[in-house]
Amino acid sequence: MLLAIPFPDIDPVAFEIGPLIVRWYALAYIAGILAGWKYCQWLNRRPAGLVSQTALDDFLAWAVLGVILGGRLGYVLFYQPGHYLANPLAILEVWRGGMSFHGGLVGTAIAMILFAQARRIPLLALTDLVAAATPIGLGLGRIANFINGELYGRPTDVPWAVVFPAGGPAPRHPSQLYEAMLEGVALFLLLLVLVRVFEARKRPGLISGVFLLGYGAARIFAEFFREPDPQLGFLWGGATMGQLLTLPMMAGGVALLLIARRRR
Repeated sequence: MLLAIPFPDIDPVAFEIGPLIVRWYALAYIAGILAGWKYCQWLNRRPAGLVSQTALDDFLAWAVLGVILGGRLGYVLFYQPGHYLANPLAILEVWRGGMSFHGGLVGTAIAMILFAQARRIPLLALTDLVAAATPIGLGLGRIANFINGELYGRPTDVPWAVVFPAGGPAPRHPSQLYEAMLEGVALFLLLLVLVRVFEARKRPGLISGVFLLGYGAARIFAEFFREPDPQLGFLWGGATMGQLLTLPMMAGGVALLLIARRRR
C-alpha cells in the first residue's frame, strides 16, 4: 500500500457555463474527431488521394453519427442489455456514460460503406484514412477514462499502482493509461510508418487491416490488467467481453490484409 500512487485530484468536469456542464470525456470525443479529421485531410494530400477533400469534409458528420450511435447501441447490446430492456428511455441518457468501442467501430463502418456508395468513392481508400486517424481519438478517450476514474485495472503491487476512488482501497493497474499508450500512441506511430515509409496507401485495405489487428492485440493484452465489467465478470475460459468482441474484429483484419496483398 505504501507504494501506491494516490489518484490525482482532477475534476471530471472541465468547465461549467450556467446549467451547461462540459466534461473532459466529452471534450476528448470532440477533440479526437476534429483532430482525426484534420489528420485525414493531411494524409490525403500526401500524395493526392482517391478521396476528395470535399468528400472528407462531408464525411465528418457521418463519422460523428456512426461513432455516437454505434458506440451507444453497442454498449446497450453488449454490456447491459437487461438493464436497458427494462429501462428503454435510459438508452438516451448518454451523459451518464456507457460507450462501446466495438459498437462505435461497427457504426463507423456502416457509415463509411453508405457514404462511399453514395459518393462513388473507393471504400478501402476511405477506410484506410479513417483507420490511420482513429488512434488519436482512442488515446484521448483512454486518458479521459483515467480522469473519470473508470475502467480501472485489477489489484496489483507494482510501484506505479493507483488507488482509484471507485475501486476501493486496493492499489490497481492504471489500465486506462496502458491502453492510451498501446491503442493510441503506439498504434498511431505504427500506422504512420506504414503510410510514410512503406507507402501502404498504394495497397488499399492494408492500413485498415493492420489497424484492426493492432488494436485487437493491444486490447486483448490490456484486458489482462483491466478489471472486468462488474455486471459481466469473466466469461468463457476466463475471457472478458472486450477480448471476445475483439476476435471477430481481428479476423476482419486478416481478411483485409489478404485483399490488400492481391491489390495495388
